[in-house]
Amino acid sequence: MLALLSRLLDWFRSLFWKEEMELTLVGLQYSGKTTFVNVIASGQFSEDMIPTVGFNMRKVTKGNVTIKIWDIGGQPRFRSMWERYCRGVNAIVYMVDAADRDKIEASRNELHNLLDKPQLQGIPVLVLGNKRDLPNALDEKQNISLNKFMNLAAIQDREICCYSISCKEKDNIGNY
Repeated sequence: MLALLSRLLDWFRSLFWKEEMELTLVGLQYSGKTTFVNVIASGQFSEDMIPTVGFNMRKVTKGNVTIKIWDIGGQPRFRSMWERYCRGVNAIVYMVDAADRDKIEASRNELHNLLDKPQLQGIPVLVLGNKRDLPNALDEKQNISLNKFMNLAAIQDREICCYSISCKEKDNIGNY
């Protein structure tokens, strides 16, 4: 009986309350952006991902919330598109391969270059350090290090937070 009442209340709330938000997902190539979208959309992880050419758009609905996600390619030739797809979104999600320390500096520079664009001022940013399951990755205990490596303290004009995740293990991603 309680489950029926709960479903009835959820249905009633859905009549009056629906939320739609738009996110842009950017980061260097092979950081796990498309994998992240697949995991939150379907709960499925695949080792066999093809690099995104240009962009993909996907809508993910969880409860009364629909998230429109722009997944933008991370290769150098697509980075000039990042700003265009970040304008007017509710948040920017910046994916970092936390296991590839050789690319941390390039990743930091690209993030700061993007956030220096006046049109993007004030848009909140979520930095996700992916691949924490790999042995060389900056993990949860080193989250301060990821913050430091990415120089997030220098970003003062918006809300910004940083989490360590694993798309493969679905760590810190939720129940999808």
